[in-house]
Amino acid sequence: MWFVEALRHTPALAVFLTIGLGFWLGKLKFKGIALGTVTAVLIVGVLVGQLDIPVGGPLKTVSFLLFLFCIGYSVGPQFFKSLKGEGLKEVLFAVVVCTLILGVSVGVAFLFGLNPGQAVGMMAGASTASPVVGAGEDTVNSLSGAPEVIKGMVDAIPVCYAMTYVFGTLGAVWLLGYIGPAMMGGLDKVKAMTHELEKTLSPVTPGSDPASFNACRPIAFRAFSAIGGWMSESRTVADLESEFQKQGKRITVERIKRADSDDIVKTVDSGTVINRGDIVALAGRREMIVGDHGWLGPEVPGVDLLSFPVEDVDVTVARKFKEITVHQLMELDWMEGVDIKKIVRNDVALNPLGGTTIRPGDVVELVGIKKYLDRASKEIGYADPRTLSTDFVFIGLGILLGGLLGAIAVKVGAVSVSLGASGGALIAGLVMGWLRAKRPVVGAIPKASLWVFNNLGLNMYIAVIGIASGPSFISAFTEVGPKIFVAGLIVTLVPLFLSILIGHKLFKFHPAVTLGCCAGARKTTAGLGAVQERLGSTVPALGYTITYAVSNTLLILYGIILVLVIPI
Repeated sequence: MWFVEALRHTPALAVFLTIGLGFWLGKLKFKGIALGTVTAVLIVGVLVGQLDIPVGGPLKTVSFLLFLFCIGYSVGPQFFKSLKGEGLKEVLFAVVVCTLILGVSVGVAFLFGLNPGQAVGMMAGASTASPVVGAGEDTVNSLSGAPEVIKGMVDAIPVCYAMTYVFGTLGAVWLLGYIGPAMMGGLDKVKAMTHELEKTLSPVTPGSDPASFNACRPIAFRAFSAIGGWMSESRTVADLESEFQKQGKRITVERIKRADSDDIVKTVDSGTVINRGDIVALAGRREMIVGDHGWLGPEVPGVDLLSFPVEDVDVTVARKFKEITVHQLMELDWMEGVDIKKIVRNDVALNPLGGTTIRPGDVVELVGIKKYLDRASKEIGYADPRTLSTDFVFIGLGILLGGLLGAIAVKVGAVSVSLGASGGALIAGLVMGWLRAKRPVVGAIPKASLWVFNNLGLNMYIAVIGIASGPSFISAFTEVGPKIFVAGLIVTLVPLFLSILIGHKLFKFHPAVTLGCCAGARKTTAGLGAVQERLGSTVPALGYTITYAVSNTLLILYGIILVLVIPI
């Protein structure tokens, strides 16, 4: 058949066919449940692989290393930041959960007589940790044994992964969304406690659609004609801003249009004079600037006066920066002309109210004119310049250095142990992502690029695995039988059930944060979504980020350990 021969002649076409159909199939829902992209790509890859299409190894390796580096880059700042301060409890919790997963996986592997390939595939699917598949395959290939035995174990990895991943997702959704709240006092009680905690959080969570934005802009720029009673005589900018402060409002003067001409004073300072009849452009948070300012004068369109560029910039609060409230920060001289649009901590937006505390590691979004932003950014920490360009020098050299690190082997008895290229790329990504956060002047990878690298890298790798293992998939499936499903069910439910108890009773996290921590440590985004939907709140995300960053790294390393401790 011409189509099959074309795929065999150009195997890359088979890979893109698998990715395209897999992404489409993964999005289809039945009664609100979807397979997920990774599982769908693997299934399609296995079906395409029945056509006996040869696919090369380098493509699989390159895509997986790119994925691991970018995963490390994404979570690196949170990973290292969490190693001190309040994040240490969540780090320790993630270690406990991952260790439970490893321990139960080892026990189940011995109980059911699984070989290293079957065990690591089962662990990857049951814990929804897709990167473990690649790390496990690398490690299995490094084992000593007959080539046909090693190949059989490698072929078993995607089979066991596919058989356990679906329940790994659904089981986590069910246990976290329904059983978890019941274990901590009931859904109503957990909901009430969650809503108490979220009063300090931002009431609006941005959507995932990049074409949409919040209609209520936090920072407003408005023009007023200075003809009110308070302007019976000339005043300075300092006088006007001080008058607002007496009313408990922080509003700054950005520009002034003179009453007797069309001249616009574009650069103002505290001593700049405002005459009666001038039009002043004011800036401030919407809740402060909206109101009756009749004492100053009526609001006017001021189109020409307000036609000036305003920027916003994300600034990572430096470690040297002491904890400070928003009110205290705004009182500092170098914050003149700058407003705080948003504060983000562990990927959760906090309301920039006067009493909100800003801590090292927080990301503060500032709004204002560039010269004021530059000054404030240097004082607070490190600005993250927004760019559409990706630093491929940073990526290429980062993966190279990580691969060289992973190639270093250490003798443990008669066995050589190494991180492998995959483990090295992950660690390189962690370190370089952390360095990027500390000094965001090099190594820019925009979020859109990260999304492409993460999704294309992982799914291209999974597609190649599916196509390559297609011819032997049926026989491997017959060999493992239902025991892998039962083994995966145990590895999914037991660690997660114990994790909820440990987080609630031993670590004494807030119930919503406990569920978020469990979702992060189990790397289940679907589980987090189920918890947030059940509680009607984004508060669980407070516990998700740090635990996700830790488990993303630790489960890969634990996958390597699992392969090494299970006898062939």
